[in-house]
Parts: sequence; C-alpha cells; structure tokens
Amino acid sequence: MTHVFPVTVYYEDTDMGGVVYHANYLKFIERARSDWVRRLGIDQNALRDAGTVFVIHRIEADFLAPARLDDLLEVRTRPVGATPARLVLEQQVWRGETCLFKARATLAAMSAQGRPRRLPSELAQFRETNGGNP
Repeated sequence: MTHVFPVTVYYEDTDMGGVVYHANYLKFIERARSDWVRRLGIDQNALRDAGTVFVIHRIEADFLAPARLDDLLEVRTRPVGATPARLVLEQQVWRGETCLFKARATLAAMSAQGRPRRLPSELAQFRETNGGNP
C-alpha cells in the first residue's frame, strides 16, 4: 500500500541557486506522512487529546538528485514494518521517473510524558502484515 502525495516546489523551498534546500525534503515527507495518517482515518488531534502523539525516533535519508524551483514532485510513502509502539515507513521523493530523495522513518507512539504507547489499531495492522519487523 503506497500513498502518493503531490508537492510543488516553491521559491521558499529553494536556496539562492533555485535548488531545494536539504531540510525541506524533511518537510515534504512530514506532510506526506500526515496526509497518509489522515487518509487512514486517524484524527491526530483526537489522538493527542486522548494522550498519544507520534514522534520521530529515527530517520535515515539519502539525497540522490536535486529538485528545483517549480518542479512537480511526488512523495511516496509505504509502511515496511512495525512493533507494538513503533512504525517504520519508507518514503521517496520522485520527479517523474527520477528518485531524488529517499528516507526510512521510524515513528514512535508516545504519551505526553514521553512514555511509549501502543500504536492505534489502524496502524497496528502493519505489524501483522509485516511480521512485526521494522
């Protein structure tokens, strides 16, 4: 199950050379993760009000090629594993047939006090289908 999220590169996303500033790829994939969770039917505001939030536990990123001003990009997100409290996602940023950026993000479900929480049931399904191996 791959979620596709469109991104247009705006001037504010670039450096003086018109190339996407490296930190903005993290913003692009964050937006895509939020949209993916929303489309799964998870209300993150309600989840937070009930005492659970998501945090990035680990992220590995590879910058493969530059994106530029006005490029039309796709962020592709897919779950690749989970434990009771963590979810691992593979995310890639594409321009047409070219992969520009790829990341492996491990999200943890936490309480407001910073203690691990179980993943919501909508995300626990990825543990079952992926054998629980992040």
